[in-house]
Amino acid sequence: MRAILLVGFLFLSSAFAVEVFKNYHEEIGIPLAEKIRVYEESLKDNEEPDIDGRIIGGVVAPAGSHPHFAGLLISLIGATGNSVCGSTLLSANRLVTAAHCWRLRNNQAWQFTVILGTKRLYSGGIRIATSQVIMHPQWDEISLNNDVAMIYLPQNVAFSQLIQPIALPSGSELWETFAGHWAVAAGYGKTSDSQQGASQQVSHVLLQVITNAQCRMSFRPEFVPQSTLCTSGAGGVGICGGDSGGPLALTINGRNILIGINSFAAEGACQHGHPSGYARVTSFINFITQHL
Repeated sequence: MRAILLVGFLFLSSAFAVEVFKNYHEEIGIPLAEKIRVYEESLKDNEEPDIDGRIIGGVVAPAGSHPHFAGLLISLIGATGNSVCGSTLLSANRLVTAAHCWRLRNNQAWQFTVILGTKRLYSGGIRIATSQVIMHPQWDEISLNNDVAMIYLPQNVAFSQLIQPIALPSGSELWETFAGHWAVAAGYGKTSDSQQGASQQVSHVLLQVITNAQCRMSFRPEFVPQSTLCTSGAGGVGICGGDSGGPLALTINGRNILIGINSFAAEGACQHGHPSGYARVTSFINFITQHL
C-alpha cells in the first residue's frame, strides 16, 4: 500500500507541476528583440528610453545601479532577426550567461553582441561582438540543468561608473544555500504574462531565496537539482521571459556577489506566485573560474 501511495503522490505532483519554456528563442527571445528594436528606432538620437517597464513586480533600475549587467544581442544560424538575453561581467574580458542563450534545441547562435554601459540594445554603450562561448559540458537542453556558459571577449573593456565586474562567492560563501536571503534580479524581461515582448530598459526586483524543497512544490524535480537556486514568487514577483542569462546578486559580508544566473520561470504564469529558477553559481564555481 505504501508503494502505491508513493506512486500516486509522484503522479499527482508531476501532473500539477507548472511548465517552463520549451523554445526560448522562438517563443520569447526573437519577438522580444524585435519589439525593442522598433521601440528604439522611434526614439530621438539623444532620448533615453522612458517606458515604465519592469521585470515582474520590479521597478526600472536607475542608471549605473547594475554596472555588471550586460545585454546580449544574439545572432542565430538560419534565423531572421536577433534574439536577446542578459549576462554578467566578471572581468575585463569574461562574462557569464545561460547556456540556453547560446544553444537550445533547434536554435544555435553563431555570435553574441555584448552591450555594456547603456540602456539601449541597438545603439550606444560599449558593443563587442564575439563567437567564443564555452557552454558547460553537462548542459542538458531538456531539464535545463547546468545552464551556464562563459563568454570570451576579444578585447578588454575599460571600467567606469557604468561598467564594473561583480564579485563571485568565496570562502564560507561557497557553502551557503542563501535560503532566506534577499537578492536582486536584473533584466529586460516582460512586465506581465500577457505582455508581448519585454521592457525597453533594464529593470530590477528584490526577491527572497527559498529552499529547493519549496521550489519542487511548483516544478518537477528534474528541473530543481541541488545545482539550481530558486527565489520565491509570493506576491507575483520574479523573473520572466527576457531575463534569461542575467544576474541574481546579493550583498553579503559587505560584498556584492553573483549567486544565480537567470535560467527559467513558469511558462505563461510568471505572475501567479511560482518561483523563479537560476543556475546556482556556487555549484559552478570551478567551471566559471577555469574560464576567467
